[in-house]
Amino acid sequence: MTYRTLSDVDLSGKRVLIRVDLNVPLDGTRVTDDTRIRRILPTVEAVIAAGGKPILLAHFGRPKGKRVPEMSLSVVIGALSSAAGRTVIFADDCIGDAAAHAVEALETGEILLLENTRYHAGEEKNDSEFAKALAANGDVFVNDAFSAAHRAHASTVGIAEYLPAVAGPGMAAELSALEKALSVPERPVVAVVGGAKVSTKLDLIGNLLDKVDAVVIGGGMANTFLAAQGISVGKSLCEHDMLDTAREIMGRAEAAQCELILPIDVVVAEAFAAQAPNKTVPARECPDDMMILDAGPDSVAAIIARFKASKTLVWNGPLGAFEIEPFDFATNAAAKAAADLTAAGALLSVAGGGDTVAALNASGSGERFSYVSTAGGAFLEWLEGKTLPGVAVLES
Repeated sequence: MTYRTLSDVDLSGKRVLIRVDLNVPLDGTRVTDDTRIRRILPTVEAVIAAGGKPILLAHFGRPKGKRVPEMSLSVVIGALSSAAGRTVIFADDCIGDAAAHAVEALETGEILLLENTRYHAGEEKNDSEFAKALAANGDVFVNDAFSAAHRAHASTVGIAEYLPAVAGPGMAAELSALEKALSVPERPVVAVVGGAKVSTKLDLIGNLLDKVDAVVIGGGMANTFLAAQGISVGKSLCEHDMLDTAREIMGRAEAAQCELILPIDVVVAEAFAAQAPNKTVPARECPDDMMILDAGPDSVAAIIARFKASKTLVWNGPLGAFEIEPFDFATNAAAKAAADLTAAGALLSVAGGGDTVAALNASGSGERFSYVSTAGGAFLEWLEGKTLPGVAVLES
């Protein structure tokens, strides 16, 4: 894939519209995690250093084409200004006179944040007139929001019809990491696919079988695969209507010579609760009155051994009920091992997805992975082999 970046365009004196992701978590009006804010700063600074004026476009929540005060981007001004160490100007609309006047008044070194693009129905419809109105405030369009690239919206796709479009540093880093992990990986490649339900990961697993050498199945999904082999999983979360599908996946994996790694021992408890009394049993011996909440130590050892025998790791989803102790053991132990191998230069590790980011951060290992994507749906759709509209319009 080839696409233009900031270095391919002259930004001096230009109004630079940057599509960013500011959909950050809040506690009332306080930003509780500024990761996404910090990730856009290199792009903003690069634009300013090149003599351009950064004008930020973003959505916030799902106002569905209406002005919803609780979903105003004004709530992130303080956190953005603090992180950037620069004055942030806010315009209470992303098009029209309010936006135009703010753009005109923007001084060198300042950052302009335009109001929520989803306040307009034309955003999610990718309406051409709305896209043209957005483009009227810029000379160059920079997409630095990979997390929104799976949406064919006006601020991610439509605007590129009216302005020169390039990938920002954040977008370029994400695409580079994903290409190294799946498009041109160093083999062997192992993938971790976890989560509650097989039904939500069918496209992902199906795409990975032909691209990787082994897939570790974790979380509640693993129970469905165990049940598909005729193993009783007691009161565990299990999609009994997906057993034929699980068997089909196992058959496809065998045909593709892709190893499916399932738990060989499991941690079981009578209740899904923190510190619930538990024990470790072979995967085939889950008591009828108990539920599987984590992979056991032998399973973790097998997973880590597979990591050590691999050169590339792609991770999406936890291995157990990582939200509650002690059922976070498998996820934490495997994540630490992957991080250690990465730090030693033995493994390229790329991870992403909402639960994945939370799980890796909880384990204290996320910062030591090669790349952790903050994108949710876009990361998944990329792994599923789908074309992302917001990426396609940047290809040159």
